[in-house]
Amino acid sequence: SSDVCSSDLWGFLQDWLQIEPFVYGVSGRQWNDVPRQARKLQEEHGDSVDAIIIFMGTNDYNNSVPLGEWYTEQEEEVEYAHGQPKQLVKRLRRQPVMTNDTYRGRINIALDAVKRMYPTKQIVVLTPIHRSGFYPNNTNWQPTEEYANACGEYISAYVEASKEAADVWAVPVIDWNASCGLFPMMDEHVQYFKNGDNDRLHPNDQGHERMARTLMYQLLTLPCVF
Repeated sequence: SSDVCSSDLWGFLQDWLQIEPFVYGVSGRQWNDVPRQARKLQEEHGDSVDAIIIFMGTNDYNNSVPLGEWYTEQEEEVEYAHGQPKQLVKRLRRQPVMTNDTYRGRINIALDAVKRMYPTKQIVVLTPIHRSGFYPNNTNWQPTEEYANACGEYISAYVEASKEAADVWAVPVIDWNASCGLFPMMDEHVQYFKNGDNDRLHPNDQGHERMARTLMYQLLTLPCVF
């Protein structure tokens, strides 16, 4: 799944790693679309995949999806024994928040679904990358990452939440935001994006090559079969 990556990136990885990419990302989609994409993948290819790579988050930020919480927490009774007969004790219990109304809730729903659908496959989450201005027309005008969204949150908060998913859901998270090196806030990095005047959000072929090369080496540290 991807939200700003074109087939160019996967084409590079296909050449270098001899993979066969199945790309289900749709421009503009958010984390709440991941279960649909995963179901379509399963319908069309069944279990014949080695890894699922999820690259989401920048559109959730742009659409001002609240970050939310990973868990609800309440006190419950549970059976427990440690050197004495089993008895009921009161303990705090946390459970994942399953809602499409928040960013963390969307990740919970998506990874719960994908890990159930593909329990033996490698599932990898990629963080959103840095973003600058995107000004295609008067009804789609997205300012630089210097500005918070309507929730008062910066893109970095969504990056951090994506990284937290590693511990919540036992999935490797690759911090593409840091590792790929693309920084569209600088004019010197315009060479990696579609257009320095109105599109410093979507990487061009050169940007995709740099992202793909970074991803290739990090993927090679992970097993692709279990």
